Amino acid sequence: MSDVVEKTLSALPSLLSLDSQAGAGKLSPSSKLGNLIKGITELTSKHEEEKLIKKELASIKEQVASPNTTMRQMKEIMVRAIYCEMLGYQASFSYIHAIKLAQQGSVLEKRVGYLAVSLFLNETDEFLLLLVNTVLKDLQSTNLIEVCMALTVVSQMFPKDMIPAILPVVEEKLTHPKEIIRRKAVLALYKFYLIAPNQVQHIHSKFRKALCDKDPGVMTASLHIYLQLIKENPESYKDLTGSMVTILRQVVGGKLPLDFNYHSVPAPWLQIQLLRILAYLGKEDQGTSEVMYDVLEESLRRAEMNHNITYAILFECVKTIYTVHPKSQLLEKAAECIGNFVLSPKINLKYLGLKALTYVVQQDANLALPHQMTIIECLDHSDVIIKRETLELLFRITNAQNVTVIVEKMLEFLRLTCDDYSTIDLVGKVAELAEKYAPDNVWFIQTMNSVFSLGGDVMQPDIPNNFLRLLAEGVDNVEDRQLRLFAVDSYMSLLQGETAKLPQRFLQVISWVLGEYSYLREEDSDPGSVMRLLARLLDQRHTSTETRSWVLGAMTKLCSSPVSVALARDVCERYSGSLNTVLRQRAQELMILSQDTKLRARVLPAEGRLESLEVDSSLSFLDGYVSEALAAGAAPYKSPHQRQEDLVQEKALSLEPYGLSLPVSLSSCSITDRLTDRRSPTLLSMSSGLSGISTELSHQEGSPTLKLDGVKRVWGKDGYLAQQQSAGETPTPLVELPSPLLSPQSPPSQTQKPSSGPEPDQEKRQLASSLFVGLGSHNSVCLMGRAEPVPRHFRRKPRGESSSGASEGSSDSSHSSRSAAVDNLLLSNLLDSTTVASEGGAATTTTPQQTSQRTLDHTTSNGSPHVEGMEQRVEAGGPLSLIRGNGMVAVLPPTYAQTDPQTQQDLHQAPALERPRDLPLTSHLPAELSGLARSEFTPLCSDQDSSLVLSACRVYKEDALVLLIFISNNTDSALHQMALQLTCKELEISCISGSPLNEVKGHSVTVCLHTVVMKRASVQVELAGLLSYQRPLGQPQAAQFSLSLSLKHFLRPLTVSTGDYGKMWLSFSHDLKQNLRLVTTEHQEPLTATLDALKGKLHLHIVDIIGSEGIVACRLLQGQGQGQPCLLHCRVHADSLAVWLRSPVPDLPDSLLYHCQKALTET
Repeated sequence: MSDVVEKTLSALPSLLSLDSQAGAGKLSPSSKLGNLIKGITELTSKHEEEKLIKKELASIKEQVASPNTTMRQMKEIMVRAIYCEMLGYQASFSYIHAIKLAQQGSVLEKRVGYLAVSLFLNETDEFLLLLVNTVLKDLQSTNLIEVCMALTVVSQMFPKDMIPAILPVVEEKLTHPKEIIRRKAVLALYKFYLIAPNQVQHIHSKFRKALCDKDPGVMTASLHIYLQLIKENPESYKDLTGSMVTILRQVVGGKLPLDFNYHSVPAPWLQIQLLRILAYLGKEDQGTSEVMYDVLEESLRRAEMNHNITYAILFECVKTIYTVHPKSQLLEKAAECIGNFVLSPKINLKYLGLKALTYVVQQDANLALPHQMTIIECLDHSDVIIKRETLELLFRITNAQNVTVIVEKMLEFLRLTCDDYSTIDLVGKVAELAEKYAPDNVWFIQTMNSVFSLGGDVMQPDIPNNFLRLLAEGVDNVEDRQLRLFAVDSYMSLLQGETAKLPQRFLQVISWVLGEYSYLREEDSDPGSVMRLLARLLDQRHTSTETRSWVLGAMTKLCSSPVSVALARDVCERYSGSLNTVLRQRAQELMILSQDTKLRARVLPAEGRLESLEVDSSLSFLDGYVSEALAAGAAPYKSPHQRQEDLVQEKALSLEPYGLSLPVSLSSCSITDRLTDRRSPTLLSMSSGLSGISTELSHQEGSPTLKLDGVKRVWGKDGYLAQQQSAGETPTPLVELPSPLLSPQSPPSQTQKPSSGPEPDQEKRQLASSLFVGLGSHNSVCLMGRAEPVPRHFRRKPRGESSSGASEGSSDSSHSSRSAAVDNLLLSNLLDSTTVASEGGAATTTTPQQTSQRTLDHTTSNGSPHVEGMEQRVEAGGPLSLIRGNGMVAVLPPTYAQTDPQTQQDLHQAPALERPRDLPLTSHLPAELSGLARSEFTPLCSDQDSSLVLSACRVYKEDALVLLIFISNNTDSALHQMALQLTCKELEISCISGSPLNEVKGHSVTVCLHTVVMKRASVQVELAGLLSYQRPLGQPQAAQFSLSLSLKHFLRPLTVSTGDYGKMWLSFSHDLKQNLRLVTTEHQEPLTATLDALKGKLHLHIVDIIGSEGIVACRLLQGQGQGQPCLLHCRVHADSLAVWLRSPVPDLPDSLLYHCQKALTET
């Protein structure tokens, strides 16, 4: 046992305070734990250890079962049980006693009990149900130690099903007067966000308060949450850039307490986290990046290279500088820092430099040129990790001119390595480079043969699949024929030699290629030669059963000549009686097709081998059968993953109290419900009328299957596992072959100053010129630019693809659609002032009041989905300026202004500066859309003198959302070559006939109409737009903008009867349960008021309300037809509304639940 483990175990009793006497710091030799540790350290074999631990566990089991055991003794017993578990022996009988110790003991005993529980149990353990009440009691305790222990356990092991029970109490701890309680509460909420983000969406405002906490520890804990939030959706947190820069400046300046310093470095881990956040915020955003330039330069300057932690800060700072919008001075300093890393004699720093260089060459490949000779030396380095990272760097700078040299270096490393991870990684890289940059067919086939030979059976299965698909799908018939013919010749020569060392996957590829394309060389060769080689492959002992099935399939395609038919008959006689059903089936097919020439020509035509087959993967031809079976009472199909989720849900904790114990008549329940055990909430409502019925009905009888969770596995497929582990062989050490490029290593002093060392030999110079060719001034990769697309040498056959936008076109990645939930709950700044970019480009400082005057209100509560405020990020390219508008608050039509008093109130309360001017666009609405519900007109962008203005409006149709883009030309001259493109991955956008435009005349308005439906359910998506145009005698110009669309824009009421609702409920498989707040009014019941609020805000249809239960239905505009339905079963319990959502679409219940929470919060 190592010294570290011995010291840790020796210090364990003192940490747990086993001896309450003063000065008891060492483990008492007479204690039972001390005797156990001493006895184990004196043992000489694993068998003796197992015998001693079994004896100790039997003693522990006897003591915990004794009624005379005191809590103090139980504490010592738990420590011994922890020690046994640490050694790998299960003490499951002590789990329940650990929970009892945490429930009943004193503070010190609770500490040991919580520690044992956190080490014994995991998130899926059923024993956690017994710990919920204890944690709730300790969270509400006045003892700070108990609260801290409860928060620690919550953040470590509580599953998402138990979060609603303790979330309100954890929220209250965010305002606790003690800093340690607030910090642990923030960490607990961070864990909740990772496992159930929708359940903490309503407390984002409290996250911002934690970020501004006066205690640095609480602020540091909140950065964990913001790093995850900003990583998922940086656009929603751009307003935090000034705050993050201010925090980093204070940290770098040493303004935090000295307790946060590590080796005289101020809060290094906090600096690293802030640098990562700034990288996400400043990526592809010049305005935001300019705010952080100064603090990045200061961080780079203050992090002197004198300790390992400063190296980590420098590495993260370099990555941030090359991620944000470029600045030449910062790039030069970052490149100098990378050079110092790469030239360092220390292996760790050299690796760090290669890692940083690998990252930055994706932005600017020329940065590798000054370090050519160092990279060459790293290829022959004695450290395997350095060599692997060097190959990763070469992979990043590969082009069509240096691909052969780099691939050869990778193959040399593969021939020497015995690590499966390196093999899998490099094999995939070589295959990708060969497909992308292959200079000719011969090199491509030879390289792929090396890939299959060296990769073996550990390579990813998509590599041979992509290779076979590439052979089958081509563009040029002449080139494809040459490629296939060379592959056949190459594989024929391989089969004629020794095949015992060839991997099975390689043999399968060879069999398929020979079966498909060996007819290309039958004109000048023996027709039966291929069949004889394949038959020889069948007879070899090393050939696996799967490979034999591939060989039989290939022989089935080749049995055309009499010689081939005779060989096929012999093979069929041997394998027709095989015990393997697949081989027996293949042999039967071979026998029938070899005897019937006409049948074989019809089944396997030579002319149709290259034609792609259309496969109905959705099995739509079975829809009628499935519908009839469901109507007859059959249970809907569930995937294995969903069945596992249902099994977990059956064990989930019910957070609702028991209702009245009254008999419930099941006479009205149908036979279908009894057979499937999935009862309709509608039938339950009509039969009972009770409010105490749970929203989740589980099986009444337990499963008779054997539960083996947590049982130690000692027997496996190949025998006793413990014996195999003890008898394991030592891996063969890596042996490096001598290389002509290897030179004696220079002393460290010469490595630091390569200019003073000897001149590199001619071979290294030639290798460097071969590796780094194409990275000069004529390289297609520019500074911080994107590499130009390199045409692939091998292209697959193009397939028809459906367009997802009105017109296909390239757009900047900053305008790509985002499906993550976007919800800015606060518009106020975190600090007293925030730095923003003015129109002139200079940085100005504004107060929160001034910022609120510039920003449109986006939290306007409304009563219908056609009147809504949302955040919009509008960017302009070319001469157009940037307009920041966070809302859609325009003049409403008279009908909606009268029927929506809440919106009138919000508009009346909005400041005057927040209201956009009234755009006279109502008269330009198409006549067929003028009578439909619509949103207000929203300005998107305009140029400096407002001569061109873009506005948007949404019209809500029953089958689609119609998006209208108004192009207003306020000049005397016409705009020509107009083209509007709308793109979004999550939306299906169709241009209405007549919408495409070519020009817009002076002082006129043109309307472009597009229908929009969702491809998959998302909380909020962002639609990117690009308008290109040209003025008379001017250069072509372009305007970019984006528009946020919410899920509720695509919701429509689903009118169904109560009976149809019950049938649909049974057929849907994706469900979700959550408790929501009730809306209370003076004139309505809480259930009716809540459902009316959801109906008005989300366009839901209330099917029926029976007592304290209600059923609601809606549909999502998705694809063609009526869309995808979603059903809600609501039941009032106490002061909350228990909602059960069910839909055939996996993401729809979760997204709709988020909007229900938000709608009720705003009501």
